[in-house]
Amino acid sequence: MSLWLTRIIPDQRNRDARRDSANAVDLHHRVMSLFPDNIAATTARQELGILFRTDTTDTGPHLLLQSTLPPDLARLPPGYGHGATKSLTPLLDALRPGLAVRYRIAANPIRKPGRTTRELYNLRAVVPLRGAAADDWWTRQAENAGLRVTTLHSTPLDAAGGARRSDQRPIKHDRVLFEGTAVITDADRLRSRLSDGIGKGKAYGCGLLSIAPHRDGQ
Repeated sequence: MSLWLTRIIPDQRNRDARRDSANAVDLHHRVMSLFPDNIAATTARQELGILFRTDTTDTGPHLLLQSTLPPDLARLPPGYGHGATKSLTPLLDALRPGLAVRYRIAANPIRKPGRTTRELYNLRAVVPLRGAAADDWWTRQAENAGLRVTTLHSTPLDAAGGARRSDQRPIKHDRVLFEGTAVITDADRLRSRLSDGIGKGKAYGCGLLSIAPHRDGQ
């Protein structure tokens, strides 16, 4: 499995960059524009394993983009910003059970109550999770991904939203940033989940799991 990680630092003086930073739908289309046009639009994200996340830094937002094919950064509009791509193969090859790692993921933790529960408590079909319920959701997801969580810090984020270009239907995915440390329990399963992403809203900036080796004192 080949995975590539691209970091794009948008120039917030650029109108296109500002618009994409504020709208998850526009950012989705910008990300997809960096890949070949000959792949069907409805399956391109899945076929190319495209996942992305916007991280807030001291210098402004940074866009992280993961894919099985390196993006063509020359397709960015003039003045949009700059970026660089690296292979994740060395990291993937180094994964093994017992290895301590740091992790970060902006995910869409949700629960889908059954019909009886929805009617009894007047709930929506999809209920976003917060606080301890969201932390429990992530812990279960991590276990299913071959990770045993050792520390966890969660931060609610603004929802990823916008309007679909095809029909203007509003899109909203509630997000929580999960960060901390974990120990690998199943390296093969972790490689698979790193490639596939975790949870819903993957087309709009949710589900990209980032890991790095963890050393005492970090």
